[in-house]
Amino acid sequence: MLIDERPLVVDARARIGDWEGDLIVGGGGGSAIGTLVDRHSRMVLLVHLPHGHNADQMRDGLRHAFGRLRPAERLTLTWDQGSEMAAHDGIQDLFAEGVYFAHPGAPWQRGTNENTNGLLRQYFPKGSDLSRHDAEALKSVEDRLNNRPRKILGWRTPAQVHTDAVSSSAV
Repeated sequence: MLIDERPLVVDARARIGDWEGDLIVGGGGGSAIGTLVDRHSRMVLLVHLPHGHNADQMRDGLRHAFGRLRPAERLTLTWDQGSEMAAHDGIQDLFAEGVYFAHPGAPWQRGTNENTNGLLRQYFPKGSDLSRHDAEALKSVEDRLNNRPRKILGWRTPAQVHTDAVSSSAV
């Protein structure tokens, strides 16, 4: 489904569970890391893709990453129209309100993720071999970003905002 069909509440950023996703690709296109960010809390999840980033590998990586969250923390996912999401039907069941795709050539429709990818490039420079980063290294970067105060969050951290949202909604 296209982003135009996404529930309007997603635009309000008023709840956790509405995710944006993308890949950052390493030098020569041979390695990648999946990047996920919650629109409300700005919480980051990184998808370890040690054996490549084709559609089946991406599906399996997303199932693993989102498997760490409770169903109420997984409402929607918005992605670009990259071939890595060709097996998106294999993750539909994880999202209560669906998987959506931005229009081609419209990265601003996933602006939170694009901004997050810019932050991630501090840790994973363009042109580098991303396959050299194991799951533990990705978790370390996740923790750093999720515990880094953000102006957009009133200088609270994504972890604090996420925890508060989970607590107040009895997820």
